[in-house]
Amino acid sequence: MKAIVFDANITKYVRTLALGKLSKKNFYGPFSCISLKEIEKPKLPSDDYVLIKTKFAGICGSDLNLIFLHDSPSTSPFASFPFVIGHENLGVIVEKGKNVMDFNVGDRVIADPVLDCYAREIDDICESCKEHEYSTCLNITEGKLSPGTIMGACNSTSGSWGEYYIAHKSQLLKVPNEVKDEEAILTDALASAVHPVMRNFPKDNQKVLVYGAGIIGLLIIWTLRKLGSKANISCVAKYKFQQDLAKEFGADNIIYPSENYFEDVAKITNAKIFKPMIGDNVMLGGFDIIYDCVASNKTIRDSLWMTKQRGTYVLVGLASFPKGIDFTPVWFKELKITGAYCYSTEILDGKEISTYELALKLIQENKIPYNKLITHIFSIDEYKKAIETASSKNREKSIKVVFKF
Repeated sequence: MKAIVFDANITKYVRTLALGKLSKKNFYGPFSCISLKEIEKPKLPSDDYVLIKTKFAGICGSDLNLIFLHDSPSTSPFASFPFVIGHENLGVIVEKGKNVMDFNVGDRVIADPVLDCYAREIDDICESCKEHEYSTCLNITEGKLSPGTIMGACNSTSGSWGEYYIAHKSQLLKVPNEVKDEEAILTDALASAVHPVMRNFPKDNQKVLVYGAGIIGLLIIWTLRKLGSKANISCVAKYKFQQDLAKEFGADNIIYPSENYFEDVAKITNAKIFKPMIGDNVMLGGFDIIYDCVASNKTIRDSLWMTKQRGTYVLVGLASFPKGIDFTPVWFKELKITGAYCYSTEILDGKEISTYELALKLIQENKIPYNKLITHIFSIDEYKKAIETASSKNREKSIKVVFKF
């Protein structure tokens, strides 16, 4: 089968970093850690798994971080090389084990990518999985599968950037007939927005900031409104096409990240700006909750100061090596800092529901505007062009880039 494989070793890693300084295309060129290959289809590890033929696969921001080597090497023990990239998935079951009763060959499915104790068929379930906090599973290097936190970082499962991948029956969700392929492939991105929102849901009288208007930032705004939030929502959006969508999805205020954008924040939140003896401006007051979907040095630094006293800062984006971050506002303002990794289990109307299931439910009930979110579709053979497009947001006006098989 055809698949885009990521294979990192010290030599490739260092060489790619060096060549990448000359041109970003070297991160996915012939001497990089990724390549399009012909490999064997993955085999079912037991009778509780299914083999899925890929229909659509999405390019996630985390995939780009992987390709451009922005990920911290500290997570390398929790992956197994080489692996097929891709966790945003939609496909059709083409083979199933005899213990898979609720799904049939021909079913259109998505697989929750998290490889927890159940997907790994581990008898001694870890504390996180017992508490249904699957994204923080403690057994991600054990069981029937090779190390990997999610599908797309594990060489046992393959990933959705290949023609086939496998999934455990516990990971599967059947796609309703009325949900289009182009809607279903957005389940993962929506789940990544639903998780931080459900864990940090604002009160109606609060003011929140969504920092960044990529797919996750836009879907955080969309999710807040679809779940009934009446909070005042501001969004820091860099490009005009992002600003327009953020407004359309329910943002009350759009903030352009100019040099003096603290002044816009102060007007919205009634905060006060101060100039220290040395360094950038600081702030008293600010937003009740900030969802940082960028996680750069600047967004982390500024967001901590833009969060009001005893407010909540949610790190949604992937921050590997933030440099020079002044943590003074954390203790000075008594901030609550939390992260949001992947998806897990949420509480909706007093009942447990998996984040993936809730995302699919929201898609089904609200008709997610896929035609405004999916901006580019490529074949797997065009992966270099797809990566270039996904990583050139302003030039290409790209939001979600997908592969169609």
